[in-house]
Amino acid sequence: MPEGRDGGSYRNSRGRQRPDARRSGDRARSASRPSDRRREGDPARRAAYDVARAVDRGAYANLELPRILRNAGLEGRDAGFATELTYGGIRMRGLYDPVIELAAGRPATQIDPPVLDTLRLGAHQLLGMRVPSHAAASETVALARSVNGAGAAGFVNAVLRRISERTREEWVTEVTAGRDRVDALSVEYSHPGWVVRALRAALVAHGASTDETVDGDLERLLAADNDPARVSLVARPGLATVEELVEAGAEASSLSPLAAIMESGDPAAIAAVRQTRAAVQDEGSQLLALALAAATVQNPNPDGEQWLDLCAGPGGKAALLATLAAQRGAVLFANEVSEHRTELVRKTLRAALDADVEVMVGTGDGRDLGAEEPDTYDRVLVDAPCTGLGALRRRPESRWRRQASDVPQLSALQRELLVSGIEATRPGGVIGYATCSPHVAETQLVVDDIVGDRTDVVLEDARPLFIDAEGAPIDRLGDGPTVQLWPHIHGTDAMYFALLRKQPR
Repeated sequence: MPEGRDGGSYRNSRGRQRPDARRSGDRARSASRPSDRRREGDPARRAAYDVARAVDRGAYANLELPRILRNAGLEGRDAGFATELTYGGIRMRGLYDPVIELAAGRPATQIDPPVLDTLRLGAHQLLGMRVPSHAAASETVALARSVNGAGAAGFVNAVLRRISERTREEWVTEVTAGRDRVDALSVEYSHPGWVVRALRAALVAHGASTDETVDGDLERLLAADNDPARVSLVARPGLATVEELVEAGAEASSLSPLAAIMESGDPAAIAAVRQTRAAVQDEGSQLLALALAAATVQNPNPDGEQWLDLCAGPGGKAALLATLAAQRGAVLFANEVSEHRTELVRKTLRAALDADVEVMVGTGDGRDLGAEEPDTYDRVLVDAPCTGLGALRRRPESRWRRQASDVPQLSALQRELLVSGIEATRPGGVIGYATCSPHVAETQLVVDDIVGDRTDVVLEDARPLFIDAEGAPIDRLGDGPTVQLWPHIHGTDAMYFALLRKQPR
């Protein structure tokens, strides 16, 4: 059983033991005496706290954490501990805040936010990681003394002692008592209630569940959202191979033919990743790009196909599409709405551009492009901005930032972008509409509305285009003709994909 930093094994936020992330750098983990560390606070816990405070100010954990770990000199086991503590404390606050409220005898809104962040980290160690209770409390109190002050440290100590008196299961029973099923799941699995209801509806609408199975399926999906995603890499065709990634320590994926999985370690340690010949990319995203590339185009451009990524930032799918296009003698046009995001796309495409892959990158409002360049592109990807409910495993703060009130505005934007993508497509060409959300209002309703209003597009069955690494059809994609991937079924983000064909004239 792998050991935690304080002598016990540790688990992820679903209670599963995580593999030991020990590295050679652990020998220099700490030169300070235990008594000094208790007074000054532990570096890994301080890193988690600093990320939590940055997230509270609007930052993104996946961007802040690597920088803070580098600045703190944390590697291997310490970095693994800090990562689990950071993500778990942010992800599981929907459960921890009610527990803290009962232990503190006051609403969480009446606790200073920096102190509340410290308490969430302590709660996660006690209820979500197998850190011994005495170590979780004493080290978190030391952190509080350092970052919140001596007075707050006493309060943190009292609250954590009360939390440590019960098991996670006992606390879940206490804080969910008297709630209906949706609200109870919302607390236990730390998802906002509107998200739980949206995911439940999506499971049925996309054919992943029946009325009889949906409650159990919903619980499995919520649990999967709290299970940190494995690091999946993509070998960009013509620039890197899966074999190269395997030789660097990854394991070939059974799902995507271009993917390799890292169970531990830093992706940047792999040369192909540093050089952007390969990259971190969810297998679901890879499958969407491969599906669009595999679709049949009728009446293609005789001078060579032209492909369009209408909403290309930050560039992961664009880089994959660009290399796939190059192998077909086609060219990709990558469009983004702002100069900042366009620059992100260029950085992501660096290796492709250095290898003379023909790709054009530009800035413009995707809603206007269809009118500006009608009947131009053979393949168009509309990877529309969305709520991101399909990627909650990777972005711990996103579930707390989105609101149900965001959906109508996003749905309107998605419709405008899809219409523009259709207008930009040559007759006989194909349009892939994708979202990293299974929300019915962002997926089925958008596509059905657009297809129902037009006579020049038809919806085609996308399921045969989803092929695994062995060349076999991927199972359980939904009732069709669209595709919905799921974390608890496929191990990917909950990506949605619809394939539309513009009718030849």
